[in-house]
Amino acid sequence: MASVAHLILAHRSPASVSRLVGRISHADAKTFIHIDKKVSIAPFIERVGAIENTFFITKRTEVTWGTYSMVRATLEAFKEILSRKDEQYDFINLLSEADYPLKNAADVHAFLDNHVGKSFVEMQFNDSPWWVEAQQKIRKYHLADYPFRGKYFVENVINRILPARHIPLGMAFTGRSQWMTLSTAHVRHVLSVIHDHPRIARFFKHTWGPDEFFFQTILYNSAHKTELVNDNLRYIDWTAGNMSPKILSCDDLDQLKQSEKLYGRKFDSESDSEVLDAIDADLLTKK
Repeated sequence: MASVAHLILAHRSPASVSRLVGRISHADAKTFIHIDKKVSIAPFIERVGAIENTFFITKRTEVTWGTYSMVRATLEAFKEILSRKDEQYDFINLLSEADYPLKNAADVHAFLDNHVGKSFVEMQFNDSPWWVEAQQKIRKYHLADYPFRGKYFVENVINRILPARHIPLGMAFTGRSQWMTLSTAHVRHVLSVIHDHPRIARFFKHTWGPDEFFFQTILYNSAHKTELVNDNLRYIDWTAGNMSPKILSCDDLDQLKQSEKLYGRKFDSESDSEVLDAIDADLLTKK
């Protein structure tokens, strides 16, 4: 059976993390949790720390929405997971505390067992509105990852003076969602590229929302391109056209039941646990 390292990025809700960890638990899985450095880790340890095969990432990153800090947190967590020499995984599955499985753990592992060596990511290209809009995220300099005062004034001046930016090495641009299920071999490739070509990381550090396209762009421009599946296995509702997807509720149960996706997002278990209770009863207990 495929072995999986789940990586959960969390910052807000120990209860949500605890519930998610319980649902993804499997004999061939371990769960790693990164807690945003801005918040206390103590409530999460109290709620989750005793759960078997669950570990907290020790090198924590202070994450700011829309900045390279999210990529940095993910990369450092990947390094820590892969540094455990006594353990090998087929996949690293990137989740947030707002995610929840739509299939039980046995079904998830059975699916992945049939796709070892593949990575499941969302990729959009130049025929999509997202791709067109995202050009402003990569063509201009963005200093959101820097803490100094006046950075947006400096950013504006820089972008008035300097020409449009281009991704190093002539790489084609793609992406959309940061939530993905990656082959461990592909994770190692990304880490190798960043080590060998520091200017790639420097480029993405000065973009807006790089978590949406960092990993896909690197992998799409590699020998692993044909091993990418353009499906991140997540049910996400963007129909409202907002910057964040819809918070799913019991009104979405029919669509969730009909979906073949492995996970759904976003849920808010603190304000609406009823939809998660229904998923537990109607989807996760299915034989």
